[in-house]
Amino acid sequence: MPTALAEALPARRGSALPDWVPEHTRRYLRHTCLGLTFRALARDAGCHPSTVMRQVRRVESGRDDPLIDDALDRLARSLLPSHAQLLPEVPMQNTAQSAAPADDPTVTREARRILRRLSEPGAFLAVVPGMDKAVVLRDGPGDETTRTAVLDRTVAEAFALRDWIARDRTGKVSTYRITGAGRGALKRLLAEERERRRPPGGFAESPSPFAEQHRSWGHRTVMDPDTERPRRLRYNMAESPLTVLARRKDKEGQAFLSPELVQAGERLREDFELAHMGPRVAQNWDRFLTAGVEGGGPDDRSPGDGASAARDRVRAALADLGPGLGDIALRCCCHLEGLETAEKRMGWSARSGKIVLRIALQRLRRHYEERHGRFGPMIG
Repeated sequence: MPTALAEALPARRGSALPDWVPEHTRRYLRHTCLGLTFRALARDAGCHPSTVMRQVRRVESGRDDPLIDDALDRLARSLLPSHAQLLPEVPMQNTAQSAAPADDPTVTREARRILRRLSEPGAFLAVVPGMDKAVVLRDGPGDETTRTAVLDRTVAEAFALRDWIARDRTGKVSTYRITGAGRGALKRLLAEERERRRPPGGFAESPSPFAEQHRSWGHRTVMDPDTERPRRLRYNMAESPLTVLARRKDKEGQAFLSPELVQAGERLREDFELAHMGPRVAQNWDRFLTAGVEGGGPDDRSPGDGASAARDRVRAALADLGPGLGDIALRCCCHLEGLETAEKRMGWSARSGKIVLRIALQRLRRHYEERHGRFGPMIG
């Protein structure tokens, strides 16, 4: 790159990058793309040049990771779009060069959803070269794997660059696991979300000693169909009711829930979470159930992309299940209520919820097969 352009640009030109980009990565891009020296970057940061040099070398050493490599190439081309012809020609083999890096709201929103999924036992992120999507899978009994979420590759690149995920396996399919930094980021994001939703003058909930021992506890605001008011639901992000039932055996020694039924429930949960990404975050799904399954129609569509389509899919699935089956599916698959809690709130006898839930999942599986052919195309 011509030195005249580098000299004409301030050291803080990296502010054009999204806020989620770590500071050491910004210095690496200013050095490699803008031609700024270690001394200039150190003078701007108020540190020793050797510190900047170590940061730059650490970022460079991570380029053997395909997600990090593509993320750096993508950020380099977005750093100075008006001078892209002056930047070194760096071909991106795995993704389209025209795709922009993920923005800050998208990374924050997706982090709450995807990191929560990656916190589940046996969960991992799979990335295939040439695909613009990544998927979250979870190991099940035997060799069965269940897809639990889909995300844009650009978001996965942001996670890798922030050290929220680390590569676990390489090959035709690269897999990633959540890191300690990723779990800490999830905990912080969920705490910020709880603080934002807390009513003025309210008191924060004190975590119990049991909750401190299990770091995967979270909270969710749902509409209570009994009082028609929002209530906070505490749940274990790493242990959904479906995963608990999938480990149980029936009288014949077979799994109480087959992998296909678990996958149907996870498909409903994925749509439910995607539906909450649009403007209508506080949508009350319970009005499609006990209060009546006729709710919703074309007028309920809100301007949006995947969130609007996901709302339609959830609405259609709950309407097909009807009251009772739809209630238990919504509570256990989407709200992640435990079976005992769901039985008490619905006035059912003890140990009857798991039977009704299995029937609901069987109906839900049939719904997806009839409408989409098994579980339909990938979401996202």
